[in-house]
Amino acid sequence: MIRRRARQAYRAGGFVAATAAMLPLYLAHHRRVPDDDKDVVRDLWVRRWARGLLDLFAVDVVVRGAVPPPTKRGERGRLIVTNHRSAIDVGVILATFGGTMVSRADLATWPVVGAAARSVGTVFVDRSSAKSGAATIRAIQKHLEDGQTITLFPEGTTFAGDEVRPFHGGAFIAAARAGVDVLPVGLAYPASSGAAFVDETFLAHLGRMAMSDATRMGIAVGPPIPAKGVRAAELTERAHAEVSRLVLEARALVGP
Repeated sequence: MIRRRARQAYRAGGFVAATAAMLPLYLAHHRRVPDDDKDVVRDLWVRRWARGLLDLFAVDVVVRGAVPPPTKRGERGRLIVTNHRSAIDVGVILATFGGTMVSRADLATWPVVGAAARSVGTVFVDRSSAKSGAATIRAIQKHLEDGQTITLFPEGTTFAGDEVRPFHGGAFIAAARAGVDVLPVGLAYPASSGAAFVDETFLAHLGRMAMSDATRMGIAVGPPIPAKGVRAAELTERAHAEVSRLVLEARALVGP
């Protein structure tokens, strides 16, 4: 138990320290580069932070399927959609695909983490507000039209287990309007990992994950779904079906 407590303190402290230390370095670098290079610089630092986070928490990611290269300015953007099981999902997705995220609105107010999320262009949404939802759709569409990669968890929150809950459809409206591809992804953790973020605060979840042994998790990447000319409702259904299938593939990578 003493060893686990020491591991918890090291990882939790390291998470805060690394985020706080990298943020001013990223902002200084970002300010110095030309506008055409700002997205590349942001992606570089986001991936660096996310990979450091996975190393710190001893998360080993196994990927099945083709991970596309980062989008570039002038190219079509990409919407990545996946199931949501753990707070560590954010680090896993950003380390694998780069880009930026759609997140719950209250994250913007969190110490250190909120400032970091705001600085890299995270799109915040209050799902209880129709006005916020409409603004989020417009923001996602703008990012996609600008050639950026956007990831969101369309279930809306975290759940335990492999069942993929119904998707919120707002982001699929944005993808259809922008005419970009939707990339479905499935995530799975071993049941013994305790990675599920359910019925606890973020700090409690962080503390519990910080105590855990090494975690092996699986990612299954599906073929892109073209959104151009497809109704948002149909796009939502197709993406949900694909993510559900891919979760089973990811499960096969890490065992029951």
